[in-house]
Amino acid sequence: MLMIGTRKGLWLGTSDESRAEWAFTGPHFDMEEVYSCLIDTRGAAPRLLAGASSMWLGPQVRRSDDLGATWQETANGAVRFPDDTEANVERVWQLVPGPEEGVVYAGTEPAAIFRSTDRGETFALERALWDHPHRPDWGAGFGGQAFHTILPHPDDPRSVTAALSSGGVYQTGDRGASWEARNHGIRAEFLPEGEQYPEFGQCVHKITRHPARPERLYLQNHGGVYRSDDEGGTWKSIADGLPADFGFPIVVHPHEPDTVYVFPLDGSAGRHPVDGKARVWRSRDAGETWEELGAGLPDSFYVAVMRDAMCADDHRTPGVYFGTRNGAVWGSADEGDTWRQLVSDLPDVMAVRAAAI
Repeated sequence: MLMIGTRKGLWLGTSDESRAEWAFTGPHFDMEEVYSCLIDTRGAAPRLLAGASSMWLGPQVRRSDDLGATWQETANGAVRFPDDTEANVERVWQLVPGPEEGVVYAGTEPAAIFRSTDRGETFALERALWDHPHRPDWGAGFGGQAFHTILPHPDDPRSVTAALSSGGVYQTGDRGASWEARNHGIRAEFLPEGEQYPEFGQCVHKITRHPARPERLYLQNHGGVYRSDDEGGTWKSIADGLPADFGFPIVVHPHEPDTVYVFPLDGSAGRHPVDGKARVWRSRDAGETWEELGAGLPDSFYVAVMRDAMCADDHRTPGVYFGTRNGAVWGSADEGDTWRQLVSDLPDVMAVRAAAI
């Protein structure tokens, strides 16, 4: 199954294990922005979650327990700020499962993290992060100020790593009672010379990690691709060999902790693929070397792939997918070696999620 979130609704794709032919339904939530999706395969039946936002009704986390045939929502919104914060959720940018049964995390704009213990039906604010002394100085990236990445530790429910634009990487090791910045070694190229390695304020675009090696993190920055081998304590550049170090998504192979994918963009104002060619780049040695993957992808391609619009499924031979701002979704059933277009002419794609059910 594929979930495709766009600026004007959600589309669902299904295929057999070959992933050669796909059938799509949509739009679900027509004319609503869908920035986050989750296929939660825990429990007796899978649950689909979608973070949708209506310009008239505001944001809502919708859920389906029948693979999208019907949808439910929580009255007055599942994700809400407490009254004393005087804040309102504008968008839900991230939905991810925690390591504990029933736990789901949501990242929002304005920048906050919420935690659910009932598989996304209700959420509570991570208050210590909202009250963090750095928060008044967090900037807002071009897309807004939001926690767009949440990485619960797969084995330790006390530990969560998260990132926002433009604030950088933060981590808790005590179930959210306290949070610390974890940006040592990440360059903020947009700051003046001599000030480019601050404690916080980096424009991190996305982070990922493999559950079998949770201490290793991969990061795509606003100028820079990095790896950490100590769970964000320090970061090392792994951009050598790439045609550009700017981009939005970064995806780890579901079975190989050393295999990672990026979609580089020209960092100039155009922010289109380098040389106008759609190319995914893959490293099989944790970023020491990179290879270009373009079989089946177009050579005239001037649209971007956003931070959550690239993912992998968890088949034995994984599929890799990316959606574009011109409404197309491309897929590979052989780990990125060859590609084909799965669907086209959708609205602007913001999120793609895949899972074997």
